[in-house]
Amino acid sequence: GAESARRPGVTVDSSKAKTSLEALKISLRQLRWKEFPFGRRLPCDIYWHGVSFHDSNIFSGQVNKFPGMTETVRKITLSRAMRTMRDLFPLEYNFYPRSWILPEELPLFVAEVRTMKDSNPSWKPTFIVKPDGGCQGDGIYLIKDPSDIRLTGSIQSRPAVVQEYICKPLLVDKLKFDIRLYVLLKSLEPLEIYIAKDGLSRFCTEPYQEPTLKNLHQVFMHLTNYSLNIHSGNFIHSASANTGSKRTFSSILCRLSSRGADVKKLWSDIISLVIKTIIALTPELKVYYQSDIPAGKPGPTCFQILGFDILLMKDLKPVLLEVNANPSMRIEHEQELSPGVFENVPSPVDEKVKVAVIRDTLRLMDPQKKKRKDTQCPRGRMSSGPSQADPVVLCCRCQSPERAPGANEEPPDAAPGPEAALPSLCLKQVFPKYARHFSYLRLVDRVAALFIRFLGVKGTTKLGPTGFRTFIRNCKLSNSNFSMAAVDILYIDITRRWNSMGIDHKESGMCLQAFVEAFFCLAQKKYKALPLHKQVLSLIELCECRLAALHGKRLVWGCG
Repeated sequence: GAESARRPGVTVDSSKAKTSLEALKISLRQLRWKEFPFGRRLPCDIYWHGVSFHDSNIFSGQVNKFPGMTETVRKITLSRAMRTMRDLFPLEYNFYPRSWILPEELPLFVAEVRTMKDSNPSWKPTFIVKPDGGCQGDGIYLIKDPSDIRLTGSIQSRPAVVQEYICKPLLVDKLKFDIRLYVLLKSLEPLEIYIAKDGLSRFCTEPYQEPTLKNLHQVFMHLTNYSLNIHSGNFIHSASANTGSKRTFSSILCRLSSRGADVKKLWSDIISLVIKTIIALTPELKVYYQSDIPAGKPGPTCFQILGFDILLMKDLKPVLLEVNANPSMRIEHEQELSPGVFENVPSPVDEKVKVAVIRDTLRLMDPQKKKRKDTQCPRGRMSSGPSQADPVVLCCRCQSPERAPGANEEPPDAAPGPEAALPSLCLKQVFPKYARHFSYLRLVDRVAALFIRFLGVKGTTKLGPTGFRTFIRNCKLSNSNFSMAAVDILYIDITRRWNSMGIDHKESGMCLQAFVEAFFCLAQKKYKALPLHKQVLSLIELCECRLAALHGKRLVWGCG
C-alpha cells in the first residue's frame, strides 16, 4: 500500500476533450489519475483530444488520435479502400454495400444499374446518397433510380457516395435499428485492435416498411441516426438498457439469444468485419503517420477509439455502414423544458457504455504499467512455457509460473492500486489474437510499405516521378516490353487522373491510391495467368526480394 501511495500518478491533459469531457472525468476519477483541465506546462502522459490529432503540438507521451484518421474514414476514402480490398478478395469483403462515388462515377452508376435491371427485370433497387463530409444524417436521402440524384451545383463542391440500400434489415419491435460498436486501435505498428463487449443500438422512431416512392422521404423510418430521431415526437428516453430509442447492444443480443439465434456466430462475424475493415484502412493511415511523425523525429505515440456503425440483416449478417473517427462520447442529452429552453439530462445507457470504453482504453494505454512490469522482470521479456489452452508463461529471471495476460486480464502490478477495485476490461483483443486468420489479407499494407520507402522527402504523402522511376529501377521491373518511357507514361496518366478527382491538391505527385492502381497494373502485366490477389502477391514478393538483395549489396559495399 505504501509503494502504491508513493507511485506518481498518470497525468492526463483534458483541455481539448470537448464533448467527451464528462465521460473522461468520471473515468479519471475511477482510475485516480491526475487531470489537467487547462493543460500543463510540463509534458503529460496522455493527451485527450476531442476532434483531431492536430489540436496542438505534442512531442511526447500518448495522444488519443492518429494523424489522418478523419480523412481515412471519410465516406469516399473508405469506399475506395473497401473496393480495392473487394477487387483482391471478393468473398471476404462482401459486408460493405456496393458503392459509387459522385460526381465522377455517375455515368458508371447509371450504366451499371441499367445493365442489372435489363438482366433482371424483377430487381427493384433502392439507393442511399450520403455526402462525403456529412455527419449526423446531414444531407442523406433515398432514391429509386439514378435519375433521381439531385444534380445541383453542390454535388461538384460536395461530393457524395451512393450505395445500395439494405431493404430487409433485422427489426426489433417493428423498428429498424443499427449498432454503434466501439473499436480501439491501440497500435498501428504492430497492429493491435480491441473491440468493446457492449455498444449502443440506435432505433428509428416509426415502424419500418420497405422503401416505396411514397415513403422514401420518411427519415424517422429509414435513417437510424440518433441526431435525426431525437427530434421525433416518438423518441423515447429510457433509463433502462432494454427499452427506449437507444439501448445497449447486449440487451439486443439477449433478446436474439432467447429466440434461438446463434449469438456466438454473430459476434464472430462482427469481429471479422472489424478486423477486415481496419486492415483496409491501415495503408492510408501509415502514410499519414510517417508524414506527421517521421522516423527519428520526436513525437507522441497514438491510439484511437473508432465508432463502427453496423446494420444487421434479417439473416443476422452484419453490414458495415460507416466508420466514425470521432464517435460521440456524450453521456447526457438535451431535454426541452419549455419552448426554446433546454437542459442537459444524464443518459444512463450512454454513461454505462461510454465511460467503460474510455476508462478501459486508458487502462490499456497506462504508461506506468510497462514500467511496473519491467520492474518485476528487469530483462523485460518472457519465454513461453508448455503450449496449453490457457497458456502459462515463465518470467525469464525467476522462472516462476505466471498466467499469461489475456484479452481481459491485466499484467500483475507491483502493488495493489485502484485497478483492484475496477471491473474486468470491457475491451477484448481481437488482433493480433486472431492474426493468423487474417494476415493473408494485408497485401495493400505491403504495397504501402514500398510506397513509403520511395517517398524520399520526410513529411510528404505523395510520390514524385523520380521516386516512381527509382522504385521501378531498384525492383528491376522495366524490360524490353516495358521501357522507362512507358513507366513515365504510366505515372503521368494515373497521377493526372487521380489529381483530377480532387484528391488533396496541397502537394503534387502520386498519392497512395494512385500508386496501388499502378502497382496492380504492373502485376497484371507481369503475371497474366493468375487471379488478381496472386498477381499482386507475386509482385510484392519479387519487389521485396530484389530490394533486400540490393540492401545486402550496399552493406557489403559499405563494409568494403
